Amino acid sequence: MPPPKKLDLVPDELRQRLAQLLQERGFGDIMDVTDELNSWLEERGEKLTIGKSAVGEFSKLLKDQRDAFAMAETMLADLDIEGESNMHKVLMQMIATAAFQMMQAMSEKDQDFDPKSLANLSRMLKDLMQSAGMREKLREDERRRVEQKAREAAVDDFEQAAIQLGMTKGTIQGIREQILFGGKR
Repeated sequence: MPPPKKLDLVPDELRQRLAQLLQERGFGDIMDVTDELNSWLEERGEKLTIGKSAVGEFSKLLKDQRDAFAMAETMLADLDIEGESNMHKVLMQMIATAAFQMMQAMSEKDQDFDPKSLANLSRMLKDLMQSAGMREKLREDERRRVEQKAREAAVDDFEQAAIQLGMTKGTIQGIREQILFGGKR
């Protein structure tokens, strides 16, 4: 097992300060940021010095992570559960098509499949199908919730009208249960 990276040995508090400093400096100015990190370590009495390449890698990782979150937020902000579910279906079709094309190209060249690549592709398809199934369930749950809310609003309107017409509370309750639960109570 390889030894841990030096940056992994930096105390969490300093790593968080480093991440904040990198963000403030636009993920640049690596030389100065590295010097500052090393002075923090020295102040704390740590017998550790971090190089600029490690800080540069950390900076790139943080920037990539920020960009990925921003992209995901932008995409998901425009999608509701239905749209997200449809996007999953399209993605699934694209992956299945790519897998078919890959298998067809390999069979035309009379090559054997790389078992590791095939296993990775299979795992990816399985995970995507599970995710799509969960999204379908979420979509169905959301549809049911919206329908229930609409029924409850209709019942509230009915109750107001029924009270004004002088119906008894027992009659109103019976009709309410019939509307909300279809008499299945």
